[in-house]
Amino acid sequence: MNSSATIGIIGTGKLGRTLARLSLAAGFSVVIHGSGPLARTARVLETFDIAATPASLDEVTAADIVVLAIPLSDAEVLDGSLFDGTIVVDPMNHWDEADGPRPDFDDPSTPTSVLVQRWFDRARVVKAFNHVAYKDLAGGARVSGDPHRWGVAVAADDAEAGTTVAAWVDALGFDPVLVGSLAATYALQPGKPLFGATLPESELRRALL
Repeated sequence: MNSSATIGIIGTGKLGRTLARLSLAAGFSVVIHGSGPLARTARVLETFDIAATPASLDEVTAADIVVLAIPLSDAEVLDGSLFDGTIVVDPMNHWDEADGPRPDFDDPSTPTSVLVQRWFDRARVVKAFNHVAYKDLAGGARVSGDPHRWGVAVAADDAEAGTTVAAWVDALGFDPVLVGSLAATYALQPGKPLFGATLPESELRRALL
């Protein structure tokens, strides 16, 4: 993936800030949209010393890759038409203790990324980065070939979008493990076998496939 690409991130929480740092370190431009006015987002970025650009939602959705680093329930109410044709990375998880029980978010036949693709029916949704904690991501980047490099699962119904996101994952310092369609991602959700996994690419691949 060309390092001149722009990564758009919606959300200025811990995961959003972590992926922004990793992307900037890899040479990408990063634009971020947070809640409230741009000035608030600018203050957050300044506070955490992140050299990303605060941006409107329209500006962020024009990026080459857009990351939804927000609560899953917040994504549900976004205007899906803003993401038409866009590669949308879904690292989101549902937490009962935060949002209350949602049986539809814990159905093996419809992993949450399948629901996200339905909400954004014209977007090119790719599941990535949900199964590794932000703290592990922050300190886990390694150069290609490092035996301690971790694998990150990447799943998409759109093969080209999946390949593009896999290249971004690789550039950030992790080995992408392409696992097929969004329907194959239930094992990556909270409470499931591979949630929280920090495994080498070969071990993660065996566990998933």
